[in-house]
Amino acid sequence: MPTQAVTDASFQSDVLEADKPVLVDFWAEWCGPCKMIAPALEEISDELGEQVTIAKMDIMENPDVPGNMGVQGIPYLVLFKNGQKVAEMKGAAPKSQLKSWIEGQL
Repeated sequence: MPTQAVTDASFQSDVLEADKPVLVDFWAEWCGPCKMIAPALEEISDELGEQVTIAKMDIMENPDVPGNMGVQGIPYLVLFKNGQKVAEMKGAAPKSQLKSWIEGQL
């Protein structure tokens, strides 16, 4: 299951009202560490797609949600369950660490 692009306009329905947990990756085109973890997140999306939706939000194209959430640095991963922020991770990490962190929150 490929990662899903989320925008300021779709955040409410795609993330807050989703019927399963959603991990949002706040990223930008110019962010090297964001590009480093992108393939890992795609693989995790394939492996855990039944349990969690992996979504990506470009903070340059969608400034409202990251601004409201106080996103200071990227990559910034936030896991939402039932419309609530339940966990966050700042910075890049290896795939194994990302996956075990996500699984530990589900």
